[in-house]
Amino acid sequence: MAEVVFSSWGRNIVDNRKGGEAKEVSFKLPVSYDGERPLSAFIGWDGIILYNKDVDVPAMVAEYMKRVQTKYVCGKCTPGKKGTRVMMDALLAIVEGRGSEQDLDTILDLGEVLKHCKCTLCPSSSVPVIDAVTHFRDAFVNYVRGAKSLSKEFRYIEKYTAPCMDKCPAHIDIPAYIEAVKDYRFGDSLSTIRDSMPLPSVCGRVCPHPCETACRRKNVDESINIMVLKRSASDYEWQHGHLPPMVPKERRSKKVAVVGAGPAGLAAAYYLALEGYPVTIYEALPLGGGMVAVGIPPYRQPRHLLQRDIDIISSLGVEIVYNTRIGKDITLDELRQKFDAVFLAPGAHRSKPMGVEGEDKGYKGFLTGGIDFLRNVYLGLPTGMGKKVFVVGGGNTAIDCVRVALREGAEESVLVYRRSRKEMPADVWEVDGADEEGVRFEFQVLPTRVVANDKNEVTGVELIRMAMGEPDASGRRRPEPVPGSEFVIECDTIIPAIGQDADLSFIPAEAGIDTTKWSTIVTKHIPLSGHDGKALKDGMGNDLSRTLITNCDGVFAGGDAEIGPLTVVACVGSGHRAANVIARYLEGKGVSLTDQERMEDILTYFGVYDKNENVQWLDSASREHQAEVHGKERASYKNYCEVELGYANSQAVREAERCLRCYRVAMVAV
Repeated sequence: MAEVVFSSWGRNIVDNRKGGEAKEVSFKLPVSYDGERPLSAFIGWDGIILYNKDVDVPAMVAEYMKRVQTKYVCGKCTPGKKGTRVMMDALLAIVEGRGSEQDLDTILDLGEVLKHCKCTLCPSSSVPVIDAVTHFRDAFVNYVRGAKSLSKEFRYIEKYTAPCMDKCPAHIDIPAYIEAVKDYRFGDSLSTIRDSMPLPSVCGRVCPHPCETACRRKNVDESINIMVLKRSASDYEWQHGHLPPMVPKERRSKKVAVVGAGPAGLAAAYYLALEGYPVTIYEALPLGGGMVAVGIPPYRQPRHLLQRDIDIISSLGVEIVYNTRIGKDITLDELRQKFDAVFLAPGAHRSKPMGVEGEDKGYKGFLTGGIDFLRNVYLGLPTGMGKKVFVVGGGNTAIDCVRVALREGAEESVLVYRRSRKEMPADVWEVDGADEEGVRFEFQVLPTRVVANDKNEVTGVELIRMAMGEPDASGRRRPEPVPGSEFVIECDTIIPAIGQDADLSFIPAEAGIDTTKWSTIVTKHIPLSGHDGKALKDGMGNDLSRTLITNCDGVFAGGDAEIGPLTVVACVGSGHRAANVIARYLEGKGVSLTDQERMEDILTYFGVYDKNENVQWLDSASREHQAEVHGKERASYKNYCEVELGYANSQAVREAERCLRCYRVAMVAV
């Protein structure tokens, strides 16, 4: 709990320095910064949180504004450029013994001026300064009167962010690339994207864009179409025949092996290659991209654009060895002997069983899983699909299966899910697309038995209807079977699509690499806990501050194989961090996280977006929607043409103009 707090976060104000009643207030911050050094203060866009009464508030605030003004102010508007400079000078003058009480009034007046800045960096950065001057004025006056601070020295670490940047698992500088699109600087926009995302054409199309759920523009009207703006920047390059500008650093001697050419493996290879490290990727499939290549249909992600992203990575010196399965064609131990570091990113390509009667009987028409079905379709292999297809599941893979089944000639494509449509984990727009194409849905039903004839051929599925029961431990109501409600749906093909696992059979027991019962690889992390004593975890329940190194020296893991099936953008973020940690390991600097990585994790846990914030804006501007092919004809036989067509450049510029450029700067005292 906080010892001393002044903060507007959560609308709680505690100030026991001034004799007020101290309250216990819990904030989503760790007890320590790095597992050892205690976190003494947090200062940012909505106030100040103090955990150590010895923190010198005037000195901390002066240092905060100094860093804001000298590192992050863009200088594109006069109030921000000059106002933050004057505020910084006034604060520094006070703590250096050159100031006056009039400077305090100047700082308060500047708070009003900075409200009219081009973006929100300057106004949000002035909030904790105004709070400090207002509620800790005596501490500033003591400096003015010549008193010297007796507080001990603290180390300050800052990081700039934005609500959308924080929510993006790859932490792309979204406001910067949108700003570049607004100015028709598509090349600059793409360069900014590639700083954190080497698969821009992919994430410009199939990303679930969690960033948009934390867009402050949503508090005004509708969120910015962040994903499609990324696509606009990427498409501009290949449509205009521009060559990517990246040039790797001088070639290094130490080599890295990557297992898996999926998003995590490709991202790690890309960033390691830029640093000059020779990288070889070993891929079991005959093509790269992992689940993007064999799990996402071409009507969502055109194959030539995926291949272009892969070719760009290869052009940096990355070698990809296809049709090579680790544990069969080459062992993990051989990789360890041949390379200085190994990154395991095999993806999650093994389908989970349904757990219903008859699924293990080998019936003709019962397919092993949605991932296998999609992979066979894209590799041109026999699928075993009939004319009446029945798919079980509620995620994007299940939706892809029913939509692909129609394109492969199914006369009827049915999807069943045990909860309601609203509760489906699949993206809403994908469910709507399946609906428009003619997929039939059965909600709140659960398969109980596979029905087959005497020739061992699937003829149907027995199901039971489900009713919502009492909430479970997570607060979510659990579906429960309704006795006597069984019924049968006729079909000749059943495709389970209820989840995937990684196949970790290539890891021998003697390697010393720990795995879990969920088929994930255990990696080391810095143990951080909150003030409630609980371990800090991300939104998916995984420990924060993971270093991605395993118990086996020189072997790292990430992506689906480390914390379970992820989105493309989350795998890319995992691969990028792995590349940074591996580079430090190879340079002999250990695998400890950098200040920026620690701050990234702290902010992810703390949260940057406030859904209840009243965002002031003069005019509402409707969100631009990309062109799209509509109608059932788009799901006609073998029609894998792209359904969503992106923006015209003028549309992209109009959408970019809606961005509020919501930068913030956070700083901690350690």
